[in-house]
Amino acid sequence: MSEIICGIDEAGRGSIIGPLVMGCVVLDDEGKEELKRLNVRDSKKVAPSKRLSLEPRIKEIAVEWNLAKILPHEIDYLRRRYSLNFIEAMKTAELITTLKNTPHRIIVDSADTVPEEYRRKIIHCVNSIDDGFVIPEIISEHGADDRYIEVSAASILAKVERDREIEKLKERYGEFGSGYPADELTKGFMKELIRNGELPEFVRRSWSTVDRSKQTKLFEF
Repeated sequence: MSEIICGIDEAGRGSIIGPLVMGCVVLDDEGKEELKRLNVRDSKKVAPSKRLSLEPRIKEIAVEWNLAKILPHEIDYLRRRYSLNFIEAMKTAELITTLKNTPHRIIVDSADTVPEEYRRKIIHCVNSIDDGFVIPEIISEHGADDRYIEVSAASILAKVERDREIEKLKERYGEFGSGYPADELTKGFMKELIRNGELPEFVRRSWSTVDRSKQTKLFEF
């Protein structure tokens, strides 16, 4: 009997601009083999053009797939009460509880330094959504996006979707690089925004370094 396994991963966690996108991909044995033949790997190890060509194939081959976007203003609001790790666990739980198929196991790329702690957070969040939900086995590991093809596929869907959102912002606001604070283009763009006054809603204002009164520390992440 074919196993179905769910992989979950994110893109944009450390960005200061744009959404954090979480991808969820459910594969059966046949789908796994097909994605292996297509050389699906962790999105960070796949060229942008290759990610774009793989995205529709992953969606076609998957038993099911889903995406969850956490917009900057949502992150800012939730971070008044929760850590970013907990916010990711909440969104992971939402993805799990909306699955149409029941996987034999769920594999997540751990957002927490302690993978077991991240697993516990996810279980807590699932129970908070639906305390009658039967939770499959959950595997939480660092580097899961590199070891499990289900998680690699989820990382590609998340990355391609986030890149689309970033391109939409650039069409409206101009070039600002990757949106990550180590990017020189992003640094320059952010400094200009701060000089001009109020930060727009596509910037994560809750990042501790976004402090207009301490501009020299803006990018000390």
